[in-house]
Amino acid sequence: MSRKELLWIAGSAGITLLALGLLASTTSLFRSANRDEAASWNQRTISAGYIGSQLKEIDKTHCSLIISYDLENNTDSDFHLVDGPSVVILSKLKSDGSYSQEQPIRLAYPVFLPARQHARLAVEITQPFNWPAEQDAAYLEKMRNFVKQRLENVGEFVLFDQNNHWQLELPSGWEQLQEASQASS
Repeated sequence: MSRKELLWIAGSAGITLLALGLLASTTSLFRSANRDEAASWNQRTISAGYIGSQLKEIDKTHCSLIISYDLENNTDSDFHLVDGPSVVILSKLKSDGSYSQEQPIRLAYPVFLPARQHARLAVEITQPFNWPAEQDAAYLEKMRNFVKQRLENVGEFVLFDQNNHWQLELPSGWEQLQEASQASS
C-alpha cells in the first residue's frame, strides 16, 4: 500500500469519526431538549376554587387546620389523589413567590376526580396548639391568631402529583376570613 493510499484511508477514518461524534452530540442535545420539554408541569388539567377553612381539635395540645377546595377536572381522564410520596403540597409565599415546606401539609383524605366532573379536596396542616378553655374570654382571638400565623405569608398552596406530572394551584381565600374577623371584632 502506498503512502498516498494510507493517508487517504486515515483521513477518511478521521472524517468518519468526526461525523459520528457530531451525530452523537446532536442526538444527545435532541434528547436533552425533549427531556426539558417533558419536565414541565401540566397546570391546566384541573382547576380549584377555595371553599372554606376549619380549625379542628385533635387533642388538648394539637389541632388541624383544614382548608377545603372544589376541584374541576378539565380533561377526559380520571384522576385519583392519595396522600403519599408522589403527592407533594407546598406553600407559595406571598413575600417572594418561592415555595416553602416549612409547615407539614398533606391531603386530608383520598380524592377521586372523574373526567369532566367536580370533587372536593381538603389539605390539612397539623400543629401543636394548646386549646384554650371555652370560658376563656380570649378563646376566639387565640384561635384566630393561630390561623393567621399559619396563613399570614401564604399566597396559595400548590399540589404536585409526580405520577401524572401535573401541578394544581390551590388559591387562597383566607384573606376574606381575616377581613370578616376584623369586622366582627
